[in-house]
Amino acid sequence: MIAQKEQKNQLPKEIQPAFKELKVLQHLRNAGFKKRFGFSCTYLFQIIFVLIFHHKNWFRLLETERGELFPGKDAVYRFLNHPGYAWRRFLTALSAETAKKVSSLTSNHRVTAFIVDDSMYERNRSKAVELLARFWDHAKRSHYLGFRMLTLGWSDGHTFLPVDFSLLSSNKSQINGISEKIDKRTSGYKRRSEALRHAPELIPLMIDRALAAGMTASYVLMDSWFTYAPLIGAITQRGLDVIGMVKSTNQRYLVKGKKLSLKELYSAATPVHGKAKGILRSIRTQMVPGIPMIVVFVRHRTNKNEWLAILCTDLTLTEEEIIRIYSMRWDIETFFKCTKSLLKLQKEFQGRSYDLLIGHTTIVYSRYILLAWQHRQNTDDRTLGGLFSLLCDEVSELDWAVALQQLLDILNDVSEKAGKKLSKLIKSQLQQWIMALPAYIRVYLTDWSCES
Repeated sequence: MIAQKEQKNQLPKEIQPAFKELKVLQHLRNAGFKKRFGFSCTYLFQIIFVLIFHHKNWFRLLETERGELFPGKDAVYRFLNHPGYAWRRFLTALSAETAKKVSSLTSNHRVTAFIVDDSMYERNRSKAVELLARFWDHAKRSHYLGFRMLTLGWSDGHTFLPVDFSLLSSNKSQINGISEKIDKRTSGYKRRSEALRHAPELIPLMIDRALAAGMTASYVLMDSWFTYAPLIGAITQRGLDVIGMVKSTNQRYLVKGKKLSLKELYSAATPVHGKAKGILRSIRTQMVPGIPMIVVFVRHRTNKNEWLAILCTDLTLTEEEIIRIYSMRWDIETFFKCTKSLLKLQKEFQGRSYDLLIGHTTIVYSRYILLAWQHRQNTDDRTLGGLFSLLCDEVSELDWAVALQQLLDILNDVSEKAGKKLSKLIKSQLQQWIMALPAYIRVYLTDWSCES
């Protein structure tokens, strides 16, 4: 009996309201997470979800006094290693539900955007992990073992939500291949096959799934690793504009019938004169094969002798608006830092199965979604509901002079009900306070001013 009560109430009280508001368990069931016997999928999901809030990993949690109340290690690992669960469907539905609630707090004029980027998923101490590959880290200038974590996110400039992801392996530098035991009809095999494809092929598919789930955005923000003509063309065909940084490559730009490199394009661009000191030049051009865009050149912060180029396919935006919208891309960098440093991505479970990596990464992403929603509720006054809005309207309509007069009347009533000495003291103090007020305020307190 006690164990059953623990199973129903394993979520902390601070998280339970958010779980109900975002319908987390309902999305899990709708994605097909079901078992015929044993601990339910929703129960196992909740246990893994709250591990971060216990400040323990699964091994240490089983060693505590309450360890007997939790399922065994095998039950949890069987849940994470199951190839038939549609983790992507669950994550996309949860993100769409949260974005819908966030959009109700956002003005229609506010810019929303999809953000695309990849990050390292390190497994340097592993040897037998499925689809493990060797990659080059451009920041550390060294190789690492693991995956490329390609992520699609959604942001309104205040709240960032992860929408979809793919752990990419490599055909060239692959250490381990796909397990021969996996059923090719399962979701797990589809994710494995996807891991061997190139990122530019997967990004349009991620955007399609997000749009099909009901999410909306005006722009797709990306770094210089993705701003190539085929991907930009595929995104613009879906009705979305692209804003991204450009690096100097073999890509050419059409200006007056001439094909120019990025450096030649900078020389041909017109200098920008205005308040924004960091914006150097801008030019309207076309990326071969004929994609119209604006390219804005800004000063490099760390090296003032260099410049950075940012392209935008929306020709109606000004240079300042392009820079402002592109700054939203930093939200995904903060997300990567938070998931790895605080939410224990890559560290909490050390399984060898590719399904476990996908499952645990999805749970970490769902933790971030829940925390992002709670942060939005705590920082946006509109989440207090309609009663708060009506109260604000009532307070704004109440004139300050009327409110001050009402306050003085209340004090006068209190003084009359009190004793003679106390009443005399209160009135004398009020008269002194009123006489010390500026003349333009004393005018509104006619009754009290006359008594003085």
